[in-house]
Amino acid sequence: MISKIRIQNFKSLEDVTLECSNLNVLTGLNGMGKSSVIQALLLLRQSYERGFLQNEGLSLNGDLTDIGTGKEALYQFATTEEIVFSFDFLKDDSVEQKEWFFAYETYNPDNGDENKYSASDFLSFSDGSKKPENLNLYPLFKINTFNYLNADRWVKNEYEISDLHVVRSRSLGKHGEYTSHYLNHYGTKSINSELLFPGVETNELLTQVSAWLSQISPGTKIIVDRIKGANSVKLRYIFDDNGATSDETTPLNVGFGITYVLPVIVSLLSANVGDLLIIENPESHIHPKGQSIIGNLMAKVAQLGVQIFVETHSDHILNGIRVAVKKGINADLIRFNFFIRGSEKNKIYSKHQTPKLDQDGRVDIWPDYFFDEWDNNLLELL
Repeated sequence: MISKIRIQNFKSLEDVTLECSNLNVLTGLNGMGKSSVIQALLLLRQSYERGFLQNEGLSLNGDLTDIGTGKEALYQFATTEEIVFSFDFLKDDSVEQKEWFFAYETYNPDNGDENKYSASDFLSFSDGSKKPENLNLYPLFKINTFNYLNADRWVKNEYEISDLHVVRSRSLGKHGEYTSHYLNHYGTKSINSELLFPGVETNELLTQVSAWLSQISPGTKIIVDRIKGANSVKLRYIFDDNGATSDETTPLNVGFGITYVLPVIVSLLSANVGDLLIIENPESHIHPKGQSIIGNLMAKVAQLGVQIFVETHSDHILNGIRVAVKKGINADLIRFNFFIRGSEKNKIYSKHQTPKLDQDGRVDIWPDYFFDEWDNNLLELL
């Protein structure tokens, strides 16, 4: 598990340190730097997957994220042209620190060689920096302990099959594009008994996904069928209400919210102890009650020993987490990071505040713009 992240000279982050726990909520106004924290995680992962992080440097563009060029990656007001990522990993009750130093420019005085990375999509390790070893021991880099869901999730009637992603890596794809194949392959697998939906005793993944999804769209049941002779899986929904059952309905003919939230629920219910999940905007296209349910479920999963980084703008996600804490989830497992913009003479930077939860679900501080718009609007109406 990641216990601390320090990021220096990356995008809008001059020097930011985050104390991490099981469920890490990143929020704030747009353009304040919260996405940059997630991008740091993704850059390390994708560079490792491509074989660069082990010996060469940082790949700025790839399957997980696209930053652009070195100029876009380096903090505009940096006094040292070097990007630094420092992570503390909690392993076997001890903390192991890993640091990566990436050069924006390098110069070899012996032969006069100079390399500039301002227009490059690759950043080399700084001269003399030590390359961290044994990265395959940590969930951020292991093959089958990492899942990332982008805010842009795909809605289609049929989805491709990928044994590489689903069977080997236990991945849903960053757009959730392999969720149907995942359910087809792992649908009969048992989930943790602590995550069973109340009143539904069958602990198979597919049954439980339908049960949780029914709280967002009542009576929803999922059907996934592998199409013979084709490299794809068909996704369909059936709605059962008061004894009446609908015909099978395609994802393109129901509200986007159902298919948008499906990968989120699947990733949460199927996560194992020690896994790392990164989820952007789980609230997209779903109604307030559904958002609260997702917040509650994330807290339950986090308490089981799964680490989650979630970026959200939803006060309903927040309140779902708060209710889960009041009902027994350990408040110490939750970290809120509220990003705002700071400025001094001749520079602008991102910084963050850390409102804390107590065991009654109460938040100790409410900075301006920290999920306060409901109260602001209510005051205007009154």
